[in-house]
Amino acid sequence: MDWIPIVFVTFKVVVLVTGMFFAIKWHYDQGKKEKVMDTRALLRAGGKAAAIFVVLLGGIGIATFALIRVFGMEL
Repeated sequence: MDWIPIVFVTFKVVVLVTGMFFAIKWHYDQGKKEKVMDTRALLRAGGKAAAIFVVLLGGIGIATFALIRVFGMEL
């Protein structure tokens, strides 16, 4: 049996689990540090994130249709 996939998959799992642990720990610690966040600031940040997502989604859609036309594909 080939040992390289076993080693690489094991390494990948260990790295991802470690990263997830520290990410969750960091977010938990940040939440404890700033218990009260301004509601307006929270809504403003959420609105900005939603607006950026919609703009990027539209850009990806336009780029996809442009590539479809370039390659001569049909929808």
